[in-house]
Amino acid sequence: MNIRNIAVFGCVLALTGVINMARAQETAAPAAAPAGTAAQPTTAERVAAIKANLATSMQNLKTYQWTETQVVNMKGEDKSAKQFSCAYGADGKVVKTSMTPPAEGKDKPGLRGKVIENKKEEYAAYMQSAVALIKSYIPPDPAKIQAAKDAGKISMTPLEGGKRVKLDIKDYQKPGDNLGIELDAVNNQIVGLSVASYLADAKDAVKLDVKMSALADGTGYPATIVFDGVSKQMKVTISNADYKKKS
Repeated sequence: MNIRNIAVFGCVLALTGVINMARAQETAAPAAAPAGTAAQPTTAERVAAIKANLATSMQNLKTYQWTETQVVNMKGEDKSAKQFSCAYGADGKVVKTSMTPPAEGKDKPGLRGKVIENKKEEYAAYMQSAVALIKSYIPPDPAKIQAAKDAGKISMTPLEGGKRVKLDIKDYQKPGDNLGIELDAVNNQIVGLSVASYLADAKDAVKLDVKMSALADGTGYPATIVFDGVSKQMKVTISNADYKKKS
């Protein structure tokens, strides 16, 4: 074999080695995650944590009594404020006892009085629908969350650089609605809820914004609930405080 053939043969061997090395790299197992980097929980794991959190908090809240304050705002002006003493009854439903003396109403005579009375009835009916809607979302129902997860209707988005995470649940209560659940990414504590929904008609849009807090024993509760009835220009702010163990 002459010198030229030897050189060519050497180049072929070198090229073959490069090709084999590239193939080996392609088939090699993926590199391990850097040390200290923990795998992020999956949607299923987050859902399981939410369900456990809700179940524990609901059970614990049944041993407490608290004060609820409702403020109704119409077109930017506060119209009424009421307080209630609240506690869960034997049937598992919240029992509210008014702490606010009844307002002294002055009857308006004639047509004007009738118009005012009709308006009061209209807004009273709206408020009743609003309260029913709030109850259908707060607290969230673990069974409905699981059903949404099984139907593939939950998306997960990291917030604040991964410190928090938000789960958006589509069609939670009604077609086209959305329930957002915001969690502390470390301990899975629910820190907030948001709802985009509607009353009888999809045109009658409403929003809910809920700030969650926790008692000393870790029990989660809705500290503030803001109901925004867009079409009626009505806002209802519900604050819960003064939690005490039942005597």
